[in-house]
Amino acid sequence: MPHVVLLGDSVFDNAAYVSGGPDVVSQLRTILPVDWQASLLAVDGNVIADVPRQLAGRPRDVSHLVVSVGGNDALRAAAVLEQPVQSVAHALAVLADVRDRFLAAYGTMLDAVQATGQPAALCTIYDPRYPDPQRRRLTAAALALLNDVITREVFARGLPLIDLRVLCGEDADFANPIEPSVQGGWKIAKAVAAFVRSCPEHSGSPVFAR
Repeated sequence: MPHVVLLGDSVFDNAAYVSGGPDVVSQLRTILPVDWQASLLAVDGNVIADVPRQLAGRPRDVSHLVVSVGGNDALRAAAVLEQPVQSVAHALAVLADVRDRFLAAYGTMLDAVQATGQPAALCTIYDPRYPDPQRRRLTAAALALLNDVITREVFARGLPLIDLRVLCGEDADFANPIEPSVQGGWKIAKAVAAFVRSCPEHSGSPVFAR
């Protein structure tokens, strides 16, 4: 019997932000066949380095893993956007340093995920919906560097990708600037279900974006 486990951060662990509405894992359970299971090991506030610990607590009967993580790592590095620089080249160098640290952490996390031998899908980081248009614009541009890390690492390893940037493309998909609403959670749950249903038929690195 398939048993999908959700790992990562509040993209999946969003119950605190939906005002009593269904969270992602609850919505996923309504989509999956009645004899399939879904478990939540993702923790609001967790970062890339927390995923191996989450993996250690996975149920013995897990059949599929889905990981959405990295947004909190990006938030921790967000102060660089306020850092004074001397040139565009200097600004790019500062962002490249953030990217390199993210790459090292993400690669180590993916090694741990793949070491389980279980089918796994990874998620991109969606673009936050900050009220200030300029902050939203700059954050999306900076996140493009980190999402490039995710897509390259995922595709290089032949893993499936769930593109949250495309899935959560409306303001109504967000309960606040950085957390999915019930509507956004429904879209995410449908993409997760599509991944689980497609295994093991898919080959290469399919992208789930609708």
